[in-house]
Amino acid sequence: MSMLRRLDVTRPDHHPAYVVWELTLRCDQPCTHCGSRAGTQRPDELSTEEALDVVRQLREMRAREVVLIGGEAYLHPGFLDIIRALKEAGIRPGLTTGGRGMTEALARQVAEAGLYAASVSIDGLEPTHDLMRAAPGSFASATAALGFLSAAGVRVAVNTNFNRLNQADLEPLYEHLKGLGPRAWQLQITAPLGRAADRPALLLQPWDLLDLLPRIAALKQRAFADGITLMPGNNLGYFGPEEGILRSPGPDASDHWRGCMAGRYVMGIESNGAVKGCPSLQTAHYVGGNLRERPLRDLWDNAPPLAFTRTRTVEDLWGFCRTCPFASTCMAGCSFTAHALFGRPGNNPYCHYRARTLAKQGVRERLVPQAPAPGRPFDHGLFDLVVEPLDAPDPRPPTPRMLVKRLKWPEARTPQAGGPRTDPTG
Repeated sequence: MSMLRRLDVTRPDHHPAYVVWELTLRCDQPCTHCGSRAGTQRPDELSTEEALDVVRQLREMRAREVVLIGGEAYLHPGFLDIIRALKEAGIRPGLTTGGRGMTEALARQVAEAGLYAASVSIDGLEPTHDLMRAAPGSFASATAALGFLSAAGVRVAVNTNFNRLNQADLEPLYEHLKGLGPRAWQLQITAPLGRAADRPALLLQPWDLLDLLPRIAALKQRAFADGITLMPGNNLGYFGPEEGILRSPGPDASDHWRGCMAGRYVMGIESNGAVKGCPSLQTAHYVGGNLRERPLRDLWDNAPPLAFTRTRTVEDLWGFCRTCPFASTCMAGCSFTAHALFGRPGNNPYCHYRARTLAKQGVRERLVPQAPAPGRPFDHGLFDLVVEPLDAPDPRPPTPRMLVKRLKWPEARTPQAGGPRTDPTG
């Protein structure tokens, strides 16, 4: 799913070239790290007829690629009709899937409907993946899905969420995936969104980037030779020594992070018609309206929550990011990740440059959970940020099953001072 790498993001004529559309929240896997807490469909999801009208509006807005997600998109009754409509509208249809229900027959059907590309979520080698997905056999299903889709003529890619549980799988997982023939592999880190917010021990700490990002950069150079495009997701970065290698689609290492694209070239649509600038942004804070009530064009042009990345300045940043030399370009990295930590964007400790700068001073930042997430799709808790010696003991539990265990909060927990305290319910 490397559409954004082919866009000229320096142009001022913002339009939703890349749209991620959640067709349904219904899902066939209870993943421990799911940001949308997918499982049961929303009570008011768009009908197939309504969805086809959305396709018409997206065509009028010059959308170039629409990636269908869930839950599991194939569980929506109009799934194949929507793919056909996108294809007929001249919009490139894509799919992101866990692959558990992707059969050989369904793969042929989506190919015949016009699906251009599919990215299958594989989050580690078999023991790790199945533990994260809380579904024994899901690794085998995802691997089979890659084969079914590729054989049907669909371009296949893989996406992986890295965290403390599976970070050791990085290199061996690449060797496994290489033999399955994906064109691309997108890597991101697990953010404390949805169910992952309930499992803070699962999360990487900011200092973990000091080890992880050089490994990814080295692996990317190997991937070039193997004909695989390895790209970091939007919440992996930023501006460390390997920045050019990590961000460039080719071996020339000439690109760099250009800021959050939410509401600039990216749009997210939830299954009930709620519209926001990125599919991962917190629903309670960033929905600009509902397409059942206002046309998509009106929402895109006039809803302030969709336009915040177009209008904000460095003055809106805070903490380390406010005075960073890369502030005006980076704008604090991934907005949904920062908000998931502190209840607002503008300060993001998951930054390679920042972690390196602090390490040179002999210190590191540690995220400490302070308030729980309320248990809704795309919700978040709150964290405090503690500065401590770089060689301080690591307080996180060492065993895999302890990492995916939900944190039990004391009753009536009151957040302590230290981070911004906006709406603690997300």
